[in-house]
Amino acid sequence: MHKNYGLNELREMFLKFFETKGHLRLPSFSLIPQNDASLLLINSGMAPMKPWFTGEQEPPRHRVCTCQKCIRTGDIENIGKTARHGTYFEMLGNFSFGDYFKKDAIHWAWEFLTSPEWVGLDPNRLYPSVFEGNETTPADDEAFRIWNEEIGIPADRIFKFGKADNFWEHGSGPCGPCSEIHFDRGEKYSCGKPTCAVGCDCDRYIEVWNLVFTQFDSDGKGNYTPLDHPNIDTGMGLERLACVMQGVDNLFEVDTVQRIMKHISSIAGVTYKQDEKTDVSLRVITDHIRSTTMMIGDGVMPSNEGRGYVLRRLIRRAARHGRLLGIEHPFLSEVVSTVIEENKAYPELAEKKDLIIRVVKEEEESFGRTIDKGMQLLSELMSDSDKKEISGADAFKLYDTYGFPLDLTKDILEEKGMTVDEASFEQLMKEQKQRARDAR
Repeated sequence: MHKNYGLNELREMFLKFFETKGHLRLPSFSLIPQNDASLLLINSGMAPMKPWFTGEQEPPRHRVCTCQKCIRTGDIENIGKTARHGTYFEMLGNFSFGDYFKKDAIHWAWEFLTSPEWVGLDPNRLYPSVFEGNETTPADDEAFRIWNEEIGIPADRIFKFGKADNFWEHGSGPCGPCSEIHFDRGEKYSCGKPTCAVGCDCDRYIEVWNLVFTQFDSDGKGNYTPLDHPNIDTGMGLERLACVMQGVDNLFEVDTVQRIMKHISSIAGVTYKQDEKTDVSLRVITDHIRSTTMMIGDGVMPSNEGRGYVLRRLIRRAARHGRLLGIEHPFLSEVVSTVIEENKAYPELAEKKDLIIRVVKEEEESFGRTIDKGMQLLSELMSDSDKKEISGADAFKLYDTYGFPLDLTKDILEEKGMTVDEASFEQLMKEQKQRARDAR
């Protein structure tokens, strides 16, 4: 059986391993993208390095490794409802800018995962996948051959998938096939179907590491030109690796995250896994307070637009779930210290601790003042409505007078199986913006 490493140990181990392979270890870049208008927040390990991949800038070294703070808010509504969604995660990555290519990337990934002096996973529980090719792009026979002949994995244990799974591209620009490494968590996670294998939607086989071989330039119209200097861009979710190593079901049960949740549980006087409803709230608060702490640490401040609005929304959602757990006082700022304690790898958090606590506290207190009045109004609307929908005008009043963003109203209504007339809400918002413009 492999060792049970803590999340912080795994981060350090990964970075050390790639330092032994001649990589320059860089600290995580800020969550605020620099000179990149296409992103609100950094959402992958390679995102801050785009100029090095495109060749616009010279990298500090042609081999680099990082553990990058990432935020993805595309599925914020799912946070808490499932145990697999989170807005904040850390992405481990090793990168080559025109230096080594597939052979080294595959050999080193395998060595890190299976060697007893590193992670030490059982090789028989790991399954690689490669790109099977299509009419515009050839199959990745090279990666298949390396896995099969050099690493020694039997052909029937190497899976071939199409573009959706094993080709990385984002519009036009550098792209290429990828090779994913999946871990078999065992029979108890299986859906039980006889066809269950790598690629199944159940929880048995989870993708741990994605090795992207950036070897083409796409014009976005289906034409791929080979790059003169192909690159390597790999990504392995730190929390996901920790789940595998610690034998837990999901990110909320990983050691560092669990300690944050325990702090919240003790404030609320509830226990995780005793009631599905309180579990949802515990997960929302745990996830959001991690994101919030990291964002403020990198200089994001609550506001009504852009990334400041993402932050405000996270704090307000967490605060409201605190109310659902019966916590009547502002409490999020108390949890910040535990988040910082569990993330010693990011010294900027400790340096800005007072600021982070103050911002969270002020935001939660100001929201607390309006939420009670707004909740009262919303309860009335919900109780005297025979309809399954509240009007856009009522939703707008909640927003305009009580600071209830539409998504919060929708969240609360959804719990009661109700909806809101969004089209008329949007219309009122438009009119208000126009009035503000005219006034200026």
